[in-house]
Parts: sequence; structure tokens; C-alpha cells
Amino acid sequence: METAPAEPTDISDELRSEWEGEQDKLKTKLVLENCEPWQSKLEEGLQYVGGVDLSFVKGDDVNACSSLVVTSYPDLKVVYEDCCHIQLTAPYIPGFLAFREVPFLVESFERLKKKNPELMPQVVLVDGNGILHPKEFGLACHLGIILDIPTVGVAKKLFQVDGLEKNAEHADKVKQLAKGGDTFPLIGASGRILGKALRSSDNTENPVYVSIGHKISLETAVCLVHQCCKYRIPEPIRQADIKSREYLRRLFPEQNSQDEKT
Repeated sequence: METAPAEPTDISDELRSEWEGEQDKLKTKLVLENCEPWQSKLEEGLQYVGGVDLSFVKGDDVNACSSLVVTSYPDLKVVYEDCCHIQLTAPYIPGFLAFREVPFLVESFERLKKKNPELMPQVVLVDGNGILHPKEFGLACHLGIILDIPTVGVAKKLFQVDGLEKNAEHADKVKQLAKGGDTFPLIGASGRILGKALRSSDNTENPVYVSIGHKISLETAVCLVHQCCKYRIPEPIRQADIKSREYLRRLFPEQNSQDEKT
């Protein structure tokens, strides 16, 4: 599940420069604090939470499924789902995942707006990173700005940037997460808090790595992710992953599926 569908591909200096320029441009619009009334009291104002995920046909870095799920809050029931077979054209480059995935995720939200605009989520949990990223502008940030909606990055693996390492010290901190809801900050060599490691439930020892995407504070993002967890992965993302894998199994019955996230 954690393995990328292909090895990272080299890209031209021209394309890399173009993508970096686009990230820098969009990053100027990034908001790293709460902006919506519901964020001060989740149980009173929050009604719908979205989750997005892409799953891939195993051994195939082109055929994939883009999945959007909307759950009610706080009961986390699936009220909307959208799965679509897609064929990726942009290469898999760590640090530039948004250029590979965001266009298809945006199309999912456009279909939601046409079909059931009343179910548009107030916040989206993204299977990937937000500011926990080499340029502090990951997939969740990119998607949040394009959609102009609060987003949160939720990663299963630690993105080792700004001096963060999955080493013995990190492992000791993980062991000290005694119960669901316990956290520790991810402080880079720059001194910046790039996110938090969260033990998302009492029944799992491995944390998830939560980072701001757009228009939400880290404190609120962590609280929301924890409240959305029945298991290790928050329910909107977990359901998006389940739906996308089911879709690919029907479409490609001879193959298994996997996902990529950096």
C-alpha cells in the first residue's frame, strides 16, 4: 500500500523550474490559520468532511482511480462517493505529487458540485502532506488553494524533510504516545513546526503525520483528524481508499491495487 507504482522519474530542468515556479506562486496564497466559524467548535458547525485518495493498478503507473468521499460529521457516515478511472500523464516526482494528482481530484469536486452541491465538504482530508514538504507546499496545500477550501494533510509515512528523520529518537517519541489523541510536534532543523505525529486511536501504535494544508490551524487539524478516526486512518480517507480499491478490482480483476504518497 505504501509502495509507489513506479520509481521516481527524472524530469528536465525546464519542467522542474516551471513546477517550482507554480508552487512558489500558489504558496503566496497559503493561509495557515483558522478562517471558518465552524473551526472554533467542530461539534456545532461542521457537517461534512471530505476525503480524497488515488489508488493504482499494481505495476502500472498510468492506470489509477481517483476517489472522493464525503462523510457526515460527527457520525462519519458516507453520504457521497465518486470514483473515476484515470490515466496519469505527469511523471511521479517526490515533492511534486500535486502536479500528477490535483487535476483529477479537482475534477472530482467539479462533479460533486454538479450532482450534489449541498454535500460540498467544509474541509478535506488529503492522503498526503501539507506543509510537511521540502517547499512547505505539498499536495494538501496545492489542492486547498485550487479549491479555496480548508484542507489537512494526513500521511502514513514521515516525509523526511528539514532535518526530520525516522531514527531512534523518533521511534522513542512514537513509543511515548500512550493513547489515542497523543501527539508530538514535528520540528524541523529550521525551528519550524511542520506538523504533528498523532496516535489516532487506542488500537493502533503507528501514528499518522498531520500537517496544515490550507485555511486551518495545526491544533484544529489534529483535533479534526483524531475525531474522524475509528481506526488508524481517518474515516473519510479510509473510505476513499476502500472505494477506489473496490473500483479498480472490478475494472482490472486480474490486478491488485496500491497507492503512492510522498
